[in-house]
Amino acid sequence: MSAHGERREQAESAAEEAMLERGRAEQEWWEDDGLPWNGKPTKADYWCLGWFGFVGLFGMAMIPLRAWLLGLDPPTMLALTGSRIGAASTGALAAAGEARHWLLYLLIGSVVAIKFDWIYWWAGKLWGRGILDVQAASSKRTAKNIDRVEHWAAKLGWLGIFLAYVPIPLPIAFVVFVLMGMTDMPLGKFLALDFISKTAWSFLYLGLGWWIGDPVVTVLDGYAKIANWVAIGLLVVVFVGVFRNQSKKKQAETEIVGNEIEAGR
Repeated sequence: MSAHGERREQAESAAEEAMLERGRAEQEWWEDDGLPWNGKPTKADYWCLGWFGFVGLFGMAMIPLRAWLLGLDPPTMLALTGSRIGAASTGALAAAGEARHWLLYLLIGSVVAIKFDWIYWWAGKLWGRGILDVQAASSKRTAKNIDRVEHWAAKLGWLGIFLAYVPIPLPIAFVVFVLMGMTDMPLGKFLALDFISKTAWSFLYLGLGWWIGDPVVTVLDGYAKIANWVAIGLLVVVFVGVFRNQSKKKQAETEIVGNEIEAGR
């Protein structure tokens, strides 16, 4: 090959490499590793992701409200949140004859508690393991916990729904509900099993409160006197956390822009 032909071949090779680099740099925003979908997002993807954002905001808003409701009226708290504390407190009041319609409160609470679980099922159906990968990317510990739960939940199948409410610091419910969507479990069947599971666990906590009885009622009476202050304190904590996260986000964006300016010089 002549020197001219060799130079031409090198130039073409360099041009192809440059085009490939440009293509990698100009990848679509939705191809980012931090997003759950595997292709160009559809309206369903946007809606599901939007629901995730809403659930996060709703959860923060409920933190001080739960504290206030516990002091105001535990059965009402049980009906509006389906919480474990609400169930145990209602059980103690029922044992003392102060919560006549406890069963109605418990059943309503079960419906309310599972109101957003269909979102996780939907995420699993839409994105498969993509949503688990997004959560796992937040930290090595989270990734390890998700893998651990996924391992045994895959073996249990639909029975895993009954263990989704075990009160241990693992993302059991999240992983199990996503897996139910991934395995194409019908939504109606998933919600029915979810309701039964939540109700069974609520009965367990209510029975525990009933068994303990008067000591819980005494604590609740004392807590009612400071419930408003606890709720206000938690509200302040929530707002401080939000402002701090926003401040860190803006600082990170400023550093990125500064680095880009430096690199362009």
